[in-house]
This record gives sequence, C-alpha cells and structure tokens, in this order.
Amino acid sequence: MPNETKPAPLRIDFVSDVSCPWCAIGLTALEQALANLGDEVTAEIHFQPFELNPQMPPEGEDSTEHLVNKYGSTPEQLAINREAIRARGASLGFEFRMDRRNRIYNTFDAHRLLHWAELEGRHIPLKHALLRAYFTDGEDVSAHDTLQRLAGEVGLDTERAQQILSSDTYAGEVRAQERSYMERGIHSVPATIINGRHLISGGQPPEAFEQALRQISAELPR
Repeated sequence: MPNETKPAPLRIDFVSDVSCPWCAIGLTALEQALANLGDEVTAEIHFQPFELNPQMPPEGEDSTEHLVNKYGSTPEQLAINREAIRARGASLGFEFRMDRRNRIYNTFDAHRLLHWAELEGRHIPLKHALLRAYFTDGEDVSAHDTLQRLAGEVGLDTERAQQILSSDTYAGEVRAQERSYMERGIHSVPATIINGRHLISGGQPPEAFEQALRQISAELPR
C-alpha cells in the first residue's frame, strides 16, 4: 500500500507584540502544541508586527502608571492580573519576572529587527530572545544596544543590525504589515492565523492549539 502523501505545511502567521505578556504565553503554547503533534502536522511560523502602544515615547512609561491610565485598573487589580499571567507562564515553562518589568517601551525597532531576522531565517530565536529579555530579564527592548546584542546572541550579524537600527530600513514594510492586519480586523493580540483563513484569538492553552491545528491539517488536500 503506497504511503499517504502528507499535506503541505500549515502557514501560521502569529500577530503579536514583544511587550505583550499573552503573546509570550500564546507562542509558548503554540510551540508546545506543534511539538505534541509531532509528524502529524508540519508548520511554518511567521511573525507579524502589532504595536500595543505605537505612540509610546522613546523613554517609555512606568508600567503600573501606564496600565492604570490605559485601562482604569486599580493597583490591586493589576497585582491580581500579574499573578495570573505569572502563574500561566510558569505552567508552560516561561518565566515572568514582574518585579523587573517596571517600564513599557516602544517596540517598533524590535519589529524592524524581527522583519530582517525572518529574511535571515533567525526570526524564531530572535523572538524568543526579545520576549525573554523583556519579561524575564526586564531589559529595555527599545534600546539599540540591547537589540544589537540580542541579534548577535542568535547568530545575526551585529554590524548589519546596527546599520538597520540606525536607519529607517524595513520601516515601510513593518508599517504596511501593521496596517494590513488592522484592516483585516486584528485589534488585539495574540492573533494566530492559519493558512490565511482560520483565526485563533488569544493566549490559548496548548490543547486548544493542538485540536485546531490537527483539524485544519486533516481538512487539507493530500
């Protein structure tokens, strides 16, 4: 009996921001789901830019003050939400150090660097490095020296990274991608889009991603 032809890889567009805690949770869960599925499903992950705070000034803002002003939350509500995020991350093996994350930064340059990293095939390790730098190590992910260092740590050329960051290289491409997904109705992240058609919203648990990916893959022609 001939072997059954496997379907083409799923294209996964993961729309997210590097300063979004639920994006860190969602990506971790998505990758765990893919690992659990093994050879059942093949997939290619592409990161698409979304800025939670596109007007954020270069110096950033105090995170508690920003969230209180933006959402009207009380400090007590913020503490409850932060603990829920920390616990959810811990259950997936992602460490949130809320005591170190005391500022929110502009992330546009991080998205430009990620755009370049995809062209170089290093977007997934750079995304992980950015999320860890911000949420675990409390680093300023808008600072060019930080971004340049992280690029080097994942095998990218640091001189080229510096050239990109000190210019407007890929700014137009990132803005166009941001507009494209906003026009398609993506106004909150993470948003996981499978093959340009199927939307999975929010930081779902691995089991939810697993079920959806298995079902979508099974429906593809072979």
